[in-house]
Amino acid sequence: MSRSQRVLFALLMLIACALAALVAGYGYDLYRASWTQPLGPAISMPTSTWVLPATWTPTPPGAVASPDVGTQTPLASATPVPALHCDGPPVMFILGVGTDSRSNSYKYGLADVIRIIRVDFINVKITILELPRDLWVEIPDISDNLNGQDHEKLNQAYLYGNPGFGYYEGPGEGAGLLARTLALNFGITPERYVAVNMRTFEKIVDAVGGVEVYLPDGLDGRTAEDRSARLVFPAGVQVLDGEQALTLARIRNEGVFERANMQNLIMCSLHEKLTSPEVVVRIPALINSFKGAVQTDLTPEQISQLACLGRQLKPEDIRFVSFPQKLFKGSRVFDPVFDGKVFIWEVDYEVMRNHVAQFMLGAWPTSETIGEESPGTTSTCP
Repeated sequence: MSRSQRVLFALLMLIACALAALVAGYGYDLYRASWTQPLGPAISMPTSTWVLPATWTPTPPGAVASPDVGTQTPLASATPVPALHCDGPPVMFILGVGTDSRSNSYKYGLADVIRIIRVDFINVKITILELPRDLWVEIPDISDNLNGQDHEKLNQAYLYGNPGFGYYEGPGEGAGLLARTLALNFGITPERYVAVNMRTFEKIVDAVGGVEVYLPDGLDGRTAEDRSARLVFPAGVQVLDGEQALTLARIRNEGVFERANMQNLIMCSLHEKLTSPEVVVRIPALINSFKGAVQTDLTPEQISQLACLGRQLKPEDIRFVSFPQKLFKGSRVFDPVFDGKVFIWEVDYEVMRNHVAQFMLGAWPTSETIGEESPGTTSTCP
């Protein structure tokens, strides 16, 4: 090979390497873009405008709120940066919605279950806050479609935001409007959301082989209108398929707060099943099989981070927190949409916002932090 041929060959090799690097870089960019791309319409949160009540004590410089109580712990001057598990952010806030729709789409449906999930990637902990669906709240961007009415039940925000009614054109569809409603009324600012309709919930439970719950006293969910035996759950260990788990989660004979406790119990059992050795290996396939059946703006990267953290969680690391039941008083208000009175909860919203503020910081009100009259309630997975 002559000198000129060697030079030409070297130039061609350099061009080939440059093209390969360009293609590889482009492919990596495409991979990163898909890895960090939300799987559904993303929510966008406005800046919260409400002010913390006077009873709230802000965290002073050089101190952080304890993750379990509202007391403040001084930091050392050279505190090391805490390690983050599973390559996640320090904290992730997710709006969880269980919709009452039985269809395969998310065009309609009320928010039957509303939870805010605080995922702590530093302390490996998940805290789940229940929001009662019958709160009478201001819903942004709906008054033009409701003849000037801007208040409705909290669960209506999800319904009005989804495409069925065409009331809302903002980001995130139903979950987006529900998130904005929570921010406007309570200062809750979720970053992502997951909404599951009833049919998909049943399929998820069946896909992991059912769930197991223990009922010490049994539960009879029959009503005057429905005397079906499927509503009777005897005392003891129950192994439930998807339809049975959904039925148990929706029984409200004992009241909405007891219903929420039952839903928490089912969520604990589902987490235990998802982290069992025989199911963990199937999680990627499960996620793929339910793509499109779950309404979410989580990215594949975030789902991977959450799955990683879920395998590290012990039962006591999953905490369910609730507003004190004595804060709520049942009442009725005239609703022009239904042309009649509807049931709502009357509650001191300032107290609720105080609880929310501590929840967002990783604490939860106790008698020491908020007074003996209305401490928060906490439970963990059994």
